[in-house]
Amino acid sequence: MAVLDASAVDPPPVTDAAGRPRSWLRNALRSRKVRVGLGILVFFILLGIIGPAFVGNPSATGPQAFGHPSARHLLGTTDTGQDVLSQLVDGTNVSLIVGFVSSLISTVIAIAVGLSSAFLGGVWDEVFSTITNAFLVIPALPLVIVLAGYLHGAGTLAVAVVIAVTAWPWTARILRAQTLSLRRRDYIRAARVVGESTTRIIWFEIVPNEIPLIAAQFLITVIYAILIQAGLAFLGVGSVTTWSWGTMLYWAQNASALGSGAWWWFVPPGLCLALLGTGLALMNFGVDEVANPRLSATAVKPSRRRRARARAS
Repeated sequence: MAVLDASAVDPPPVTDAAGRPRSWLRNALRSRKVRVGLGILVFFILLGIIGPAFVGNPSATGPQAFGHPSARHLLGTTDTGQDVLSQLVDGTNVSLIVGFVSSLISTVIAIAVGLSSAFLGGVWDEVFSTITNAFLVIPALPLVIVLAGYLHGAGTLAVAVVIAVTAWPWTARILRAQTLSLRRRDYIRAARVVGESTTRIIWFEIVPNEIPLIAAQFLITVIYAILIQAGLAFLGVGSVTTWSWGTMLYWAQNASALGSGAWWWFVPPGLCLALLGTGLALMNFGVDEVANPRLSATAVKPSRRRRARARAS
């Protein structure tokens, strides 16, 4: 969270020195971290969309139990002869859907609460801050387990909503702090003087300057949601009949795949979780560097040169 908090200090203006609109997205795409992370994300999205057409039914059983990877089963089979590759490909969709839907819902709640709390101030700030702090002190994982357990057998979207309920407070707190800084800027005061409404100021003056920060928080929430969904599925909370990477780990644990030496059953979903998390983290770091150029490695090098010249002189 330290990187994200750093980006909340000084957001980039929406215009450059010449007054022309500046696209933070264009600057972010120039980052090698963002491009690599985006490539990993696109790979998994295409795998989830196109992949199921090239693999069989992930629930279909076969005679070969704990079959090693072969030409017929590239990632081997489970204890009931199910194809591991089919489960891996089919489970990609659920993991991605839960991650992005949870993050979208969480971000919308955080924007509404964080910006309203900071900009309206007074009693509204106290009410929203109290609600945010109440959610922050509640342990997130136990709360998710309780809620998901109450909705036992719930579908993918229900799990996504449950995760979103616990994911928004950190983002709301950061956006509140950023908005408190922005509301004192001269262009906000000028907008008030000319009579612009509060709603227009928030959506056309405040939000555009917070988009890089919101994007960074969105990506980190996607990672959180995907890992929480995998953890819930591994614990058997929610529907265990819907294939996801966490569900694969759940059934592998139940069948003692580790003790049986069937590494091909639990290693691939674990690697996919790690690789997707790495890709999203790289995108987050790249966006964060655009939001706060002082975090960029290229911004550090000139200062080192200046220090070297100072020592030489």
